[in-house]
Amino acid sequence: MSTNPADGAVLGVLYGTDAMRAAVGERAWLARMLEVEAALARAESRLGIIPESAGPAISAAARIEAIDMAALAASTRNTGYPVVGLVKQLTALAGPEAGRWTHWGATTQDILDTALVLCLREGLDLIGRDLDRVCDALATQARLHRDTVMAGRTHLQHALPVTFGYKVAVWLSPLLTMRERLEQLRPRLLRVQFGGAVGTLASLGDRGLEVAKALAEELELAEPDIPWHVARDGVAEAVGFCGLLCGALGKIATDIMLLMQTEVAEVFEPHAPGRGGSSTMPQKRNPIACEYVLAQARGVHALVPQVMAAMADDHERGTGPWQAEALAIPQTFNLTHGALAQALLIAEGMTVDAARMRRNLDATGGLIVAEAVMMGLAPKLGRGAAHDAVHHACDVALEEHVPLAEALSRDAAVTGKLDRAEIERLTEPANYLGAAGAFVDRVLARHGQGA
Repeated sequence: MSTNPADGAVLGVLYGTDAMRAAVGERAWLARMLEVEAALARAESRLGIIPESAGPAISAAARIEAIDMAALAASTRNTGYPVVGLVKQLTALAGPEAGRWTHWGATTQDILDTALVLCLREGLDLIGRDLDRVCDALATQARLHRDTVMAGRTHLQHALPVTFGYKVAVWLSPLLTMRERLEQLRPRLLRVQFGGAVGTLASLGDRGLEVAKALAEELELAEPDIPWHVARDGVAEAVGFCGLLCGALGKIATDIMLLMQTEVAEVFEPHAPGRGGSSTMPQKRNPIACEYVLAQARGVHALVPQVMAAMADDHERGTGPWQAEALAIPQTFNLTHGALAQALLIAEGMTVDAARMRRNLDATGGLIVAEAVMMGLAPKLGRGAAHDAVHHACDVALEEHVPLAEALSRDAAVTGKLDRAEIERLTEPANYLGAAGAFVDRVLARHGQGA
């Protein structure tokens, strides 16, 4: 019975993904341990350290389907690790001649850590593919809405005009950086772990480095300069990356959720009958995908410190910190992929109401471009006087519920410097977008370079 919703048969459809559970879940980890044991046997057979026939025999026996899980659980309860019981079963499955050469020169943590790396390699591939899709979908929206004017908001209030394309580009740019980070962390994470009891490979005499190199080649992993039994920066970086990615996705979800509010209603998650509905209010279309992006992002952010704290291992084998990683790393990857899956749903299916954006933009009668008028007046009146004149016009517009342009037209100090056409030009939001379009183009160019 699952105690974590992300692993449940029902709530698991909302938290995490089946693909990531298959990549980093317990069964996958055990299967990868067998894969490492098989690769080690092949490498040592090839080097003549164990009999030539032992490698193929051990490899053929290393199948997760052949493992007695109940017996493995009983052994794990007794020893504290699954490797001892796994090796015992693998030895029996390989037969008396080949079986005696299983796990030759390795230690438990070599198998556990290398298996973890193999799981995370597949997990990063899943994240990378969906991250690319989110980036592509956002790039499409940024390009489509490069010039769709909307209200920019600070402190949840109208501030200055922006474009929806600009807003999407602000979402996209950090995700492009996440793609770069993902590729940069791979060589630091995807390294074989092989050091024997304390990392010196003493049990293999002068052949230890040969075996480590051959094992890395078998598994298509890098060979580190030294075993990393108690140097956990690689796995910690991977978890930290997940935290950063979830933070960037959380920003998108927060904005979409706010834009979906009834009073705003500018952008929406994709809708299907019954999606985001209420058990009592038929009209509801709740931002359900946004909510699960945020929930899973917060879950990941709670797990990041656990893995960071586990970096403080003692001496040559940790007594507790390393063991704590197993509680956090698979769930971190699962929740990250779950947040990414929900973000992908939003990015590929969002609907944009440009007409509503314009109505909201005009709701304050031009007050959103008060700065534009001030900057237009400043060369003629001086900045201080221009600020005071526009501030007074804003007060009139708010008190009398008239457009800013009308309030400005009543002020002789303003009309003495600006004619009606100039006032109309300055109070048109589309004329005060600054470098918004150029910023969109730069982000889209960066996206294209990474395609």
